[in-house]
Amino acid sequence: MAATAPLRDCQAWKDAGLPLSTPSNEACRLFDATLTQYVKWTNDQSLGGIEGCLSKLKAADPTFALGHAIANGLILIGTGSSVRLDKELDLAVKTMVEISKTQTLTRRERLHVSAVETFAKGNLPKACELWEQILQDYPTDMLALKFSHDTYFYLGYQEQMRDSVARIYPFWTPDIPLSSYVKGIYSFGLMETNFYDQAEKLAKEDSDMLACHNYWHWALYLIEKGEYEAALTIYDDHILPSLRGSGAMLDVVDSCSMLYRLQMEGVSVGERWQDVLSVTQKHSRDHILLFNDAHLLMASLGAGDSRTTQELLTTLRDASESPGENHQHLLARDVGLPLCQALVEAQSGNPDGVVELLLPIRHRIVQIGGSNAQRDVFNQLLIHAALNCSSGIHKNVARSLLMERDALKPNSPLTARLIRRAAAVHLLQ
Repeated sequence: MAATAPLRDCQAWKDAGLPLSTPSNEACRLFDATLTQYVKWTNDQSLGGIEGCLSKLKAADPTFALGHAIANGLILIGTGSSVRLDKELDLAVKTMVEISKTQTLTRRERLHVSAVETFAKGNLPKACELWEQILQDYPTDMLALKFSHDTYFYLGYQEQMRDSVARIYPFWTPDIPLSSYVKGIYSFGLMETNFYDQAEKLAKEDSDMLACHNYWHWALYLIEKGEYEAALTIYDDHILPSLRGSGAMLDVVDSCSMLYRLQMEGVSVGERWQDVLSVTQKHSRDHILLFNDAHLLMASLGAGDSRTTQELLTTLRDASESPGENHQHLLARDVGLPLCQALVEAQSGNPDGVVELLLPIRHRIVQIGGSNAQRDVFNQLLIHAALNCSSGIHKNVARSLLMERDALKPNSPLTARLIRRAAAVHLLQ
C-alpha cells in the first residue's frame, strides 16, 4: 500500500498514546489511511480510496469497533443518509454497538462508539460532548477532533468550532501525522468568528488544508463582481460535473446556492435546475440538516416540481411535530419551516411574505449550520425581497439591511449594486 508517509500499525498507534483494540496491523494501517483521506477531503487512489480502505478494513478485522465507528461516522457526517430511512445504515450502527459490547475496549473507543450512535439519533450537541470528552484526555485524537469540528459546523456553533481546536492545538507538534491540517481547521474557526488576522497568519504558516469547494468560492467572487457569464462557466465546467459524479451533499448545496444567487441577480439559469433536481429529489424526505433542506427546496422550486416541494415541506412539518431527541427536528418549527416557507413565498412572487417570515429569524439562521459565506444567500434573499416589497415600511428594511451590510463588508460591489437599486426605489416613491 503506497503512501507519502508510513501508515501506522498497532505499535505506532500505541506509541502515539492512541492504542487501537485490534490484533491486526493491516486494520490499523487501513484505519490510518481512511482517517488521512477524510482529513484531507480526498479519495487517494494510492491508498485505495476511502470506500476501498473501509472494505479492506472490515475484512482485516470484522470485529474492530473503531473501524466500524469511522465507517458509520463518515456516512453520517456526509449527511446524505440517515438511520431513519436507510435500513442498511441503521443495521450497521446497531452492529457497531453490539460489537462494542462484546469487545474489551478502551474508554476512548467506547466514547467514539457512543458518539457515532448519538449522532445517528440526531442528537448532534450530545455527540459533540462525547467527542470533547475524548479530546480532554487524548488531545491528538484526530477522529474526535474532525468529527466534532464538522458537527459544530452543522450546528452553527461557531465559537465551539474555534475553541475546540484552541484547546488541543498546543499538543499538535509538527512530528504528529496530519498536524498541518489542524492549522487549517483552527484557521477556519478563527475566520468564522471574525478573527481574520489570526486566521490568515495561521493559514500561512504551514497549512496543507484546501477548501473542498474552491470553485464555488471562485464563482461567488465573480457573482460579487457582476461577472455572471464567467460564474456560469465555472458552474458548467466544474460544479455541475462534480455534483453528477459524487452526489455528495456538499456538491448539492453548492450547486443550489450558486444557481439561487444568480437568479436573485436576475440571471437566467435555463434548464440547470432540472440537472440538480435529478440528484436532490431522492433526499426530500431525509431531514438530516435544516441547512440541506433549504437548499433541496431551492432545487424543487427552481425546477418547478410542486410534488417534491410539497413532500419536503409536509415531511419536515411532521418531523418538527415529533422531534424526539433530534436536534434539527427540534429547531424545525421555529427556524427551519419559516425559512423554507420564505423560499416558497419568494418563488410565488410574494416579497412581503418573505420579509415577514425572515426578518424575525434572521439572527437565528446561524443555528442551521454552514459557513458565513454559505448562509449569506439567506441575507441576500431578505434584502432582495425587501427591495421588491409593495410596503414602504419594508423598503426601509432593505435600506437598513444594506447599511448594515456595507458596514460589515465595505467595498463590496454586490452591496454597492443593491444600494443603488434601493436608492432608485426610494426616488420612485
